[in-house]
Amino acid sequence: MTMFDYKLPSRRSGLRRHIIFINALVFAFLTAGVITVQSSHEGLVDERLTGIEEQARIVAGTLAEYARNTDTRSLKISDAAPLLRDFLAPTRLRARLYDTDGKLVIDTRNLLARNIVQTVPLPPIDDWSRFEATVGRLYDGVIGVRPFAKLDPYFEAGEDGRVYHEVGTALQGEEATAERVDEQNKLVLSVAVPVQRFKAIYGVLFVSTEGGDIDDILRQERAKLIMYIALALAVMIGSSLYLSGTVADPLRKLAAAAERVRRQRGGRETVPDIDRNDEIGELSQNFSAMTRALYDRIDAIESFAADVAHELKNPLTSLKSAVEMFSRAADDEARTRLMNIIRADVKRIDRLITDISDASRLDAELSRETSEPVDIARLLEGIAEAYGLMELPRGVKLALDLRLPPEAIVIGRNERVGQVVRNLVDNAVSFSPAGGTVTVSAWVEGTRLRFAVEDEGPGIPPDNLETVFGRFYTERPSDHDFGKNSGLGLSIARQIVTGVYGRIWAENREQGGARFVVELPWAR
Repeated sequence: MTMFDYKLPSRRSGLRRHIIFINALVFAFLTAGVITVQSSHEGLVDERLTGIEEQARIVAGTLAEYARNTDTRSLKISDAAPLLRDFLAPTRLRARLYDTDGKLVIDTRNLLARNIVQTVPLPPIDDWSRFEATVGRLYDGVIGVRPFAKLDPYFEAGEDGRVYHEVGTALQGEEATAERVDEQNKLVLSVAVPVQRFKAIYGVLFVSTEGGDIDDILRQERAKLIMYIALALAVMIGSSLYLSGTVADPLRKLAAAAERVRRQRGGRETVPDIDRNDEIGELSQNFSAMTRALYDRIDAIESFAADVAHELKNPLTSLKSAVEMFSRAADDEARTRLMNIIRADVKRIDRLITDISDASRLDAELSRETSEPVDIARLLEGIAEAYGLMELPRGVKLALDLRLPPEAIVIGRNERVGQVVRNLVDNAVSFSPAGGTVTVSAWVEGTRLRFAVEDEGPGIPPDNLETVFGRFYTERPSDHDFGKNSGLGLSIARQIVTGVYGRIWAENREQGGARFVVELPWAR
């Protein structure tokens, strides 16, 4: 790998971790809430008990109405059996009918075909089966099918129903319910309802669920819940990866590009173009524009340094030659002529260094300065008044033509806009013929305010209308003082105008001479 093949070290994306963490946290809270609501079996158990109680009351009321023996205060078994068969056949319930002594008289297991044959799973005999059974019990406990809370065991009472406490309570005229678990750890719900007519009790109807009835319903609900949680988890992971891919990865690419630009040692790095209609795409475009502006600034600095070196080399070369010739001058006249050349070169170097210093500080000063309202009419009047008190070369005069509405305000800096006007006026004066007039005019054009500086000189060659704004452009009339201009005035003027979102251009007048037009935003 060469010194220019710099590659950023691999780093984990912190933004990606934050996205995944926040999504996972929201998912965890949502899942916990759903599980908390759904995992409790009490709601379903209570609802199931309420339904069984309603059915038991209906059946008990029917038995008390149509299968009672008023004389003996007992139940007619022959009439009660078909009633129980008809009522219990459509359900998955088991009913037992006890007399007033708690003795079993009817059991629907002996009446209904579905209850005659009992299927009971055998306990596991091998290690793997026992392990599966243990895992199944843990799974049921975790998902809420079988709570870990201890419940009374269910057992078959045989002929004596009083061993069920709810049957004893029903014989006292009160309804009672119970929750138990059988040998297979399956939930069994039971309800005991007295069969009574008014205050007379004829027996007890004991209705219970078959083992696993509620468990199967709960297990189906929990299976659906787990499926939905797994689906939500997949969606959360997918959305997290999608967000990290569409947010974190582009930002990492931009950060890597910025690091490469900072560390560049050869060539110029480009910022990846992320073509998206969102904030990241806008960031990429602005970042690319910023990088191009940075490179343009570097190019401008390099070009400026080269121009400075070139412009300083010419007077220094002339100064060196004059100094060398001065020591070999034959007479005073030659020495005087060489001394004049030395003075002119020193003056030119001093002028160059002053203007170069001003130009090099201009960018930094413009970036620190804040814009403010500038009354352009008042500014131009003040500059015209100052030039009126001066004696301009070759008898040149300054005229002012303002066609501005009241309070013609632009946004900028008063001294900077004034510097632009002075640079343009000085340039126009240097090209004006003897006795010529430099005209400063101002007017409004749509939403922009314009002012122009015109002279009556030879004008500008069409090919040089843009070149004149380049640094160190110093084509001057032959009678103009040598070394008086550095060629930076128009370049500085354009730099200032561009900095306040305006523009400046040069054109030739039809009647002869050049015109420089400045356009600035009008702050109405």
